Amino acid sequence: MYSLKESWMAMYGEMPMENWDGKMYCIETDAAKTFRSNETQGFLSAYTFTLVTEGWMKFLCNGKMLTLQADDLYFYSPGLSVTIVSASENYRAICLMADEHTTIELPTVRDLVSIAYMPIVQLHEPKLSLPHGEALRLAKRMREIIEYLHSDHIYKTEILRLLYAVFLLDVQNVQQQAVTRRQIPQRFEEIFIGFIRLLPQHFVERHDIAFYASSLNISTVYLSRVVRQVAGRTVVDYIDQMLLMEAAFLLRTSSMSITQIAEYLHFADAPSFSKFFSRLKGVSPREYRVEK
Repeated sequence: MYSLKESWMAMYGEMPMENWDGKMYCIETDAAKTFRSNETQGFLSAYTFTLVTEGWMKFLCNGKMLTLQADDLYFYSPGLSVTIVSASENYRAICLMADEHTTIELPTVRDLVSIAYMPIVQLHEPKLSLPHGEALRLAKRMREIIEYLHSDHIYKTEILRLLYAVFLLDVQNVQQQAVTRRQIPQRFEEIFIGFIRLLPQHFVERHDIAFYASSLNISTVYLSRVVRQVAGRTVVDYIDQMLLMEAAFLLRTSSMSITQIAEYLHFADAPSFSKFFSRLKGVSPREYRVEK
């Protein structure tokens, strides 16, 4: 999968600013820049928030067509299959991107978990339509991040982390006003966060629920129950989505054979990998590579 820095290089061919650490970036974007993200969407190991300020944009998200309009906030989490389909000529938005590993370690990760997964469960799509005043508040916060990103402030890193934390809290505030949030026990959140931390490190080698449950010192039944209650998805869903994203990334960007990819991803053999990929992607690995 692409890191935030690798994704930016794939889209633009150069760093957005000198000495960028690749942990966070925020940019005001338009239709042309947005279409470039199709090169890395679905392969991106980062969280992104897109706030539409003008016009509209249509995109496919996990096979469902969605439309974003002014004052809509769209949330991308690693593993979502997204393709930008069309956008108005006057489409404008602000996009905040944060590296997955950096984000997971933030003190506000509980807020991120709530933001990332609750709307998908309760609204059935990863977007929120905001009151205009709240949209203006978030836009102001995002532009403040842009300002500090390009400053020479000696505490820039610390300030950016704080601003990101405040941004997450602002988004959660809007979300809770939009939906009735289920009450998730603290222990469930701790287990879910632990699982989300383990998954990117081990999904290539370990496809079994038992490994993750054992690593968290709980039973497979309990882990399955926790993940389903917090996110509305199964543990297998998460493992399969990560495997699918990595497989698609390797098919599109590497010269590895299908057999080599199957071995790298620890499938029993190439036919097993091809069956898995075809079931989730709708085309065989060979057909998907040819489509490149």
